[in-house]
Order: sequence, then structure tokens, then C-alpha cells
Amino acid sequence: MPKRAVTSPKLPAPSGHFAQAIEAPAAGRLLFISGMIAKDASGQIVGRGDIEAQTRQVCENLKSAVEAAGGTLDDICRVDVYIRNMEHFPQIHAVRRAFFTGTAPASTMVEVTKFTTPDALIEINAIAVLA
Repeated sequence: MPKRAVTSPKLPAPSGHFAQAIEAPAAGRLLFISGMIAKDASGQIVGRGDIEAQTRQVCENLKSAVEAAGGTLDDICRVDVYIRNMEHFPQIHAVRRAFFTGTAPASTMVEVTKFTTPDALIEINAIAVLA
């Protein structure tokens, strides 16, 4: 489904790789992707201690989930990002730029103290609009 970034001159420019708001046609299917951490298909954490490696694995996991439903990363309209250290903001957005190459999704990023897996540094959930 094509999506469109919505901007307002009354709002500051995004500080990372995300849109202020996303408009998506309502004539599709909604896909709600649960929080993904940096686990590979065998359930092992990838990139212990490495935020870039973990972000890449999380993005690969999001890609696998949306593709299993017949979509692409371009169909993702919203992500919620939970991280252990806000100092990783630039590295996370650098990796996101490599995966979300079209219109970036709307996004919220929050620093948290713990995840269900102690070695996890990042978790992302997503909403996609599919044809």
C-alpha cells in the first residue's frame, strides 16, 4: 500500500529517520507486528553488546514478519522502538535508513531499563497497511 509522509511547518523537523505523520489508504489489511528483539530463527541473540548488529537483526525480523503476510518494509507505517540506551540513537537511525529506504514510518523511541532477554538492547513493534 502506498503511504505518504505528512509534514507541518508548525512542527520541528524529525531528529532521526522517521516521519512526523504517515497517511495510508484504509482499503487494505492491517498487520500488527509484535515487539521483535535481536533473536535469529534459532532463538539466539545476535550481536551481544552491539547496538548496530542488534538493530539490523530486529529490522530483518520485521522484514520477515511483513513479508510472511505478503508485504514489504515500505508497507510499515508505524514503529515503536524501545532501547536500553538513548545514546545509541544515531547508530539505530543509521541502520534504519538502510532498511526503510522509502518513506520512513512514523515512530516513537523510548529508553527502558529491562527486556525479557537480558542481552537485548532494542525492541521494535510495527503496524503495516497491506494491499
